[in-house]
Amino acid sequence: MRQYYPILSIAGSDSCGGAGIQADIKTISAIGGYAMTAITAITAQNTTGVTAIQGVDPEVVEAQIEMVWTDIPPLAVKTGMLYSREIVERVAACLERHHDVPVVVDPVVMATSGARLMTEDAIEVIKKRLFPLATLITPNVAEACALTGVDNPQEQAQAFRAMGCSNVLLKGGDSERSDVKIDYLVLEGSQRLIPLQADAVKTRNTHGTGCTLSSAIATYLALGYTLEQAVSQAKLYVTRALRSGASVVIGHGHGPVNHFFQPRHLKIHTH
Repeated sequence: MRQYYPILSIAGSDSCGGAGIQADIKTISAIGGYAMTAITAITAQNTTGVTAIQGVDPEVVEAQIEMVWTDIPPLAVKTGMLYSREIVERVAACLERHHDVPVVVDPVVMATSGARLMTEDAIEVIKKRLFPLATLITPNVAEACALTGVDNPQEQAQAFRAMGCSNVLLKGGDSERSDVKIDYLVLEGSQRLIPLQADAVKTRNTHGTGCTLSSAIATYLALGYTLEQAVSQAKLYVTRALRSGASVVIGHGHGPVNHFFQPRHLKIHTH
């Protein structure tokens, strides 16, 4: 029996197409996965900022996930903007029921433009219920500080471990260094920070890079890569997407990356 590699993104919609569900669909598709979605929130946004957010009814979020799962069980899941406590609780309940696939949690607290994308009480539920279910969490510098209350990467890794996170990717893409960007990967059973280095790309087109990275990791995990391989390949994909879209002017703020710099056909595997 020939099948595609289905990946489920549980996230918010971005009306200008550079981040959120739209970035996830583009990323998964460009790498050769079959993208499926459960939309948690609708945002009115463009490259300059977010002006309105409306959360989807939590029951409808849960129904989307369950309908996908009963028909096309995903080989990996990524979560992005979950917006409210009630939505986080429904998503966590679904993932507790279907706990046999890798889950990449991108704890989206803020947009690239600085807009807040999650309510305060939702953050606590993410820590308590979602982090222990995650194969990997992917906070950026600001999110890691906000979630742990400390700014030292080693201490952040320990704090996330105490919250039940198996593996942590501390992203350094928004650090001040202009030559290279260094992420730190902390693997289960180890306190060691594995540095993952990439050349910095000089561009303002960074809208949706976090969504893109977490979706790419989930896709590579679905394709059978180990966690370390999936993270490395996903970082390479994002760097190339940034480089390919660096000089394009689209919108008046932070433009998107070029997701389709080298698109793959939908990959097929045989059972």
